[in-house]
Amino acid sequence: MKNEANPQSEIATITNVIESSIGWAKNKDRDLVYGCFAEDAELFWFSPRDDGTIYGRKAFEELTEGFFMLDDFKAIRYEVRDLKVNLSKSGDAAWYHARLDDYNEWKGQPANWEDVRWTGVLEKRDGKWVIVQMHFSSPTDRVEETEEAAEP
Repeated sequence: MKNEANPQSEIATITNVIESSIGWAKNKDRDLVYGCFAEDAELFWFSPRDDGTIYGRKAFEELTEGFFMLDDFKAIRYEVRDLKVNLSKSGDAAWYHARLDDYNEWKGQPANWEDVRWTGVLEKRDGKWVIVQMHFSSPTDRVEETEEAAEP
C-alpha cells in the first residue's frame, strides 16, 4: 500500500495521537483515550511495573476505568521530550521513542513517572492512526546512581 499522504502531515497526526494518549487524563476524556488505542486483543504495553502491563483492549479498559477514572487519581501535567516518530515506507505503520515526565496524584500523594523511556508502534487502520504497542521503562542506571548517592 503506497502512502499518498504528506509524510510530515502524517507525522503531525501521529504525534497528536501520542500526546493525546497521555494528555487525555487531565480532563478524563474517555472518547480521546479510547480513540488513541487499537480496539482488539493485540493491544499491548509494558509498564515499568509488571502489574501495569496490558494485554488486550479489555484489560486496557479495565485499567482505565478502575484506576485513571477514579476520583482518587488526578493528572497534574506531563511533558514529552525528545520525541522521534518514524513512518514506514508503506505509510500504514509508525514507531516512536521519547522521554516522558508524567506528574499525577493518587489519593492526594505524588504518583509520578519521571524521565521514563517511552516507545511505541502505531498502525493506520481505516484511515485512523491508533497505538497498538507501547513500552515504558525506567533507566536502571539512574536508579543505581540514586541508590549509590543515598548510601552512607
